[in-house]
Amino acid sequence: MPVFNQSRSRVIQIIFAVVFIAIVGQLINLQLFSSKYKLAADNNAFYRKVVYPDRGIIFDRKKRGILENTISYDLVVIPSEARATDTAALCNLLGIDTATYKRRMRDLIFKNTSVKPSVFEALLTPEMFARLNENMYRFPGFSLNERSVRTYPYNVGAAILGYMAEVDTSFLRRHKDEGYEMGDYFGRTGLENTYEKVLMGQRGIKRYIRDNKGRLQGAWENGDFDTAAVAGKNLYSSIDVELQELGEKLMENKVGSIVAIDPQTGGILCMVSAPTYNPNYLTGNQRKKHLTEMLYFDPRLPLLNRTLGTTYSPGSTFKTLVGVIGMAEGAIDDQMTVSCSGAYFGCGRRMGCHARGTFTLKPAISKSCNSYFAVAYRRILDNPKLPNRDSSLSLFNQYAYSFGLGRKLGVDLPSELNGNIPTPGYYQKIFGKNWQSCNIISNSIGQGEIGTTLTQLANAMAIIANKGWFYTPHLIDSIEGGDEYGLLEKFRVKHKTRDIPEFVFEEVHEGMQGTMEFGTGAYAKVPGVVVCGKTGTVENAYRGEKLKDHAFFGGFAPRDNPRIAIAVMCENAGYGATSAAPIASLLIEKYLKDSITGADRKAKVAQISNMNLIPPQMKRKMAERDSARAASSRKASRDTTEPSTEEEGRATAYMDFPDPVYPPAPGKPAPAKLLVHPLIAEDPYKRNFKRNIPA
Repeated sequence: MPVFNQSRSRVIQIIFAVVFIAIVGQLINLQLFSSKYKLAADNNAFYRKVVYPDRGIIFDRKKRGILENTISYDLVVIPSEARATDTAALCNLLGIDTATYKRRMRDLIFKNTSVKPSVFEALLTPEMFARLNENMYRFPGFSLNERSVRTYPYNVGAAILGYMAEVDTSFLRRHKDEGYEMGDYFGRTGLENTYEKVLMGQRGIKRYIRDNKGRLQGAWENGDFDTAAVAGKNLYSSIDVELQELGEKLMENKVGSIVAIDPQTGGILCMVSAPTYNPNYLTGNQRKKHLTEMLYFDPRLPLLNRTLGTTYSPGSTFKTLVGVIGMAEGAIDDQMTVSCSGAYFGCGRRMGCHARGTFTLKPAISKSCNSYFAVAYRRILDNPKLPNRDSSLSLFNQYAYSFGLGRKLGVDLPSELNGNIPTPGYYQKIFGKNWQSCNIISNSIGQGEIGTTLTQLANAMAIIANKGWFYTPHLIDSIEGGDEYGLLEKFRVKHKTRDIPEFVFEEVHEGMQGTMEFGTGAYAKVPGVVVCGKTGTVENAYRGEKLKDHAFFGGFAPRDNPRIAIAVMCENAGYGATSAAPIASLLIEKYLKDSITGADRKAKVAQISNMNLIPPQMKRKMAERDSARAASSRKASRDTTEPSTEEEGRATAYMDFPDPVYPPAPGKPAPAKLLVHPLIAEDPYKRNFKRNIPA
């Protein structure tokens, strides 16, 4: 045979061999490895129903359920079996068009294949469930699946409890070995997120056999291969839901936060971020709509947890730590006196002060004398026992870190910030290596570059109450059935500050008690309770515009056996004594006495609740949003020959209520450029305030 023909024969043989190997390989793949056709065949013969477990319940400190479950239903589809569905009828029932139907189907097939069940419409309303249930025979490939969903009996604690979100492909990739499937929900924020492993439980599976027409004929193998759903574990928290309710009531129409801690355990008693929202808005089939509204169109930023996710200059509340550190290091003592004429001029420029007179440490705390603490801070930094100011500031910072400042505490909630305790290296970059104590004198009164979260401030008050020790603040005390994953171990560790003599704390306690009896907090006394407190006022500006000061308060009670440490801040509220301190006073009374007693105290609750302290820049943006929506509503009504009664009612209700709780905007949505708020792009509450010297 010619060489040419031999070569050509060899090529043909190779081609046939390659084709044969490819066919055999594909047969092996289909028979042994690929599950595609097996799933399709199984779906023809069996129906696999997912049984979603109840998530764990969260209880408050008195075993009251603050996060529970209720039953809802999902409309589930296997796309490969839905070809004979009466699409028009289904779209009519769901209130969607056929284009939306096709788009959803494409998305489900892309994400989860055509042979696996996927959620077509989640969390049906009772009315929608009833309508669909009567017509399911018209929709082959579709079924109704029962699901346990969250409910919030007290309508409080949104920032603490968090909300659920549906898993997406990126989540499944990150958690591919944890048993999640498309259509599942997970804890997106709050305790739902932190304790997801504990709360989620395990899904169950029920298998039913089908006849040749796809009708269910009963359990497969008498249910021997079914798996039962396992409910998630319950969590027992330190939250006092009545205290939380009162805190949220007192913070209505305000921007700020409250954190109260049991100093003996580190358990958080209440944690209020204001403005807040009804957590039930982020359940049900309107969840995405409400989430979009709050995330993009509400300038008050209700989803921002201001207890952990924002930092502020703590103002005069920080003076307590300056006093403790100064005494501990011997830079000052209880006999040192400073005379104040209403300002401090020791750094060559005026630093204003509301106090006048000659003060030692205790009255300086009680009257909040800026001059005294400016002198004390300079003595700490200019300490001749240390080589230089860098060493002095580093030592000061070590004390601050031991008080839980400048670093994350490790609270059992996501999105906690570090705060800021500025370092010598930071100041060297600004002022050079030979920087002076006068360069940073604002830090002495808790302004300048000092930044804390409110939880850090509340924890610092707990440390002062305990005279030098604390447990990491936390919300969950115990887990039903035990702490399988060791999530609570770090909350059992007792932390201590640097070595500080007890008499130092006694001096500071005495000054803080004086604050509440005859000093700046006397307006906020708690009848029959010895409270130690410290007010604070922090200068505030937004984009160059001088605004009303932020109001702070930090304290604990009772002095001899502290059971509650608390920090309160209200933005744009003026003096701490007129807003933050009274709020703390009422919460202390509620917790220690279990009620607010006396007509004058109850009147104080109503008075503070009715105070509107929304910052002016927010009010402007809210007005712009409402104007845009009103204009959109008017245009929509002109475009419609005759509005329905329902639309007209919605529009009227909206116009009568200038600050609505996320009502649906009637008609067409306003253009995004009119509604998107600049604070979303540049959030001033997530940035430290620039250093400033009080005038």
